[in-house]
Amino acid sequence: MNPTTGLPIFDDMQIGFHGAARTVTGSKHLITLKSGRRILLDCGMYQGMGARARQLNQEWGFDPSSVDVLVLSHAHIDHSGLIPKLVHEGFHGPVYCTSPTRKLTELLLLDSAHIQQEEADFEYRKIRHFSQTSADENKPLYTVPDVAPAMALFHELPYDEWHPITEEAELLFTDAGHILGSACVHLRIRENNQTFHITFSGDVGRYRDVILRSPATFPQADYVIMESTYGNSLHEPASESADLLLHWIHHTCIEKKGKLIIAAFSLGRTQEILYYLNQLELERRLPALTYYLDSPLSIELTEIIKQYPEYFNPRVQKLLQQDNDPFLFNGLKYVKEVSDSKLLNFVREPCVIISASGMADAGRIKHHISNNIENSRNTILFTGYCEPESLGGRLLTYPKEVHIFGVPHEVHAEIAQLKSMSAHGDYEDLLQWLGCQDPRQVRQLFLVHGEYEVQLAFQQRLQQKGFPEVIIPDLHQSFYLSL
Repeated sequence: MNPTTGLPIFDDMQIGFHGAARTVTGSKHLITLKSGRRILLDCGMYQGMGARARQLNQEWGFDPSSVDVLVLSHAHIDHSGLIPKLVHEGFHGPVYCTSPTRKLTELLLLDSAHIQQEEADFEYRKIRHFSQTSADENKPLYTVPDVAPAMALFHELPYDEWHPITEEAELLFTDAGHILGSACVHLRIRENNQTFHITFSGDVGRYRDVILRSPATFPQADYVIMESTYGNSLHEPASESADLLLHWIHHTCIEKKGKLIIAAFSLGRTQEILYYLNQLELERRLPALTYYLDSPLSIELTEIIKQYPEYFNPRVQKLLQQDNDPFLFNGLKYVKEVSDSKLLNFVREPCVIISASGMADAGRIKHHISNNIENSRNTILFTGYCEPESLGGRLLTYPKEVHIFGVPHEVHAEIAQLKSMSAHGDYEDLLQWLGCQDPRQVRQLFLVHGEYEVQLAFQQRLQQKGFPEVIIPDLHQSFYLSL
């Protein structure tokens, strides 16, 4: 035992992968230092996996009270969504993140708690009438009152400055270019006259993103933990996104006289869509329709994003000199109240409805799809990755029938996807992000946040680039790190 900390002493550092292992959700990676102190990188919730997600969200693979520090790469729920549960079950250390991440995370966690309670109430009503299942099996992971104690632990740090977070470790954030405030995490650890550099990519954004700055370069690492969501594919050029979006608006609303239902993540994707629609209006190409943003969360998040114009790329900075709101345009209507959202079911004229969530597994978008999927004039448009078991993932297999809220629906609406709008880098972006590293000095590179088949393909690509040891960890698998 360490006489100073009272913790077990280890011969080498360890890293355990307790989420986003051979899947793209639930990010949690635990570093145990030789002193016994523990640093958790992200604390994400599993999403879009049905009953399996509920089980996985109950299994930490470690004791929450044993974690000393949490470092949060960005606000998305698959990276932040279990923080209130972690705190409720014994974690009381600091949570480090950037300033925008703290503000965005609070809104997302409150929304997540609200959705969980709604779903638990819905399941409870079903249980009372149709099932012998215990109500405890459908309890929320946490509730709205659990969010405030978690947020009280947050500490904001700027980009590009080293800060001590334990006696042995310093933390550096660099811009990941994924969403506002997203960061790549770099740890400099000094123990027994040795220095280790560990880099965690978080989620790597795209170079030449339409709104945000490109991912930044970073110091040489000994170990790299890297996302691999699109490790085997190339995106369509982002420059084509406005034209592709216009195509689906014209095809659905003008030619077919139907509704275009756009599933968009509240944070990142929604703002990108609004930006493109504003661009189309500035170019006098936007059809004169009503564009409903039916997501109170998206509306609130957009207002926060507007508070950080310094995080935008030079092109948007220039645009702000002539257009003080790049997310606002004629025809845009905010829908906040549930009653107003329900009234959209009775709108007969062609329109565009933008709603969350992006995988269509929760939120108002699920209701819009349920109410519009059987009409061939309509189009359901997905604008990002959908976990295969989510409603969006199932629809993207183009089935003849799909169950929504337990009710079967024939699929007559067109199902489409815009692959050019991903906030995740493709394999060229990922390789460019690694371009500042000497592969010979990276002792091990761990691939996380990706489907296993995709990771196998990216592993081979990285080995061809000279990285000597590329590992694809399994869930709860641990590794020793040594120089």
